Amino acid sequence: MLPTTLVNSRSQGNGALSPRDAARHTAGAKRYKYLRRLFHFRQMDFEFALWQMLYLFTSPQRVYRNFHYRKQTKDQWARDDPAFLVLLSIWLCVSTVGFGFVLDMGFFETIKLLLWVVFIDCVGVGLLIATLMWFISNKYLVKQQNRDYDVEWGYAFDVHLNAFYPLLVILHFIQLFFINYVIISDSVIGYFVGNTLWLIAIGYYIYVTFLGYSALPFLKNTAILLYPFAVLIMLYLISLACGWNFTKMLCSFYKYRVK
Repeated sequence: MLPTTLVNSRSQGNGALSPRDAARHTAGAKRYKYLRRLFHFRQMDFEFALWQMLYLFTSPQRVYRNFHYRKQTKDQWARDDPAFLVLLSIWLCVSTVGFGFVLDMGFFETIKLLLWVVFIDCVGVGLLIATLMWFISNKYLVKQQNRDYDVEWGYAFDVHLNAFYPLLVILHFIQLFFINYVIISDSVIGYFVGNTLWLIAIGYYIYVTFLGYSALPFLKNTAILLYPFAVLIMLYLISLACGWNFTKMLCSFYKYRVK
């Protein structure tokens, strides 16, 4: 789960960790500790996870500032508490049930939709994006003088979860109140409202992802992660000019997948 790893080891005489302590600081050991805590709800700090979810909307910089504190106190950037993941899973379930209700799906269709959203939209796409960002950041963004450090894959996936949460709330919760009465209608206002929500949601994803990688002091030129904004705005304007309704296409796709 560590986003940084020293490649050049030091001798114990120069202040290196003992073999026993070093084993406790490996990515595998931290990953095991993280997964083990999934079965101990009393050890999770849900209040702090809720705080993070709130500030991912209002001030995401404060969330990543806390990642700096974790690095200083626990020698790791990524979360060591699975409470955020648990709450995100609950959000996925609740919002997907609401989506199924709005689209007038049956019980089994809603279950299929839930499985699709969890394992494809969140986990599957997240694995692909995290792997891609892990490769790009290590290949092109690590400062030359800091080649002893690298971005761990676990941190890249953590950044994806941070960015995915606002997108989920906007598209799978806020949007629900407008789908049947505004967005799915064949009017200009319908695809304007729907596509604008998509613009805000994906824009949030790009921005929170940028903050996640710019928080790592050994990376350079992280501003290039904001370049997709140009493509996003261009696609948004083209969609309005052509009358594309992204939400309507998404609803049709979901209904097709659960048949």
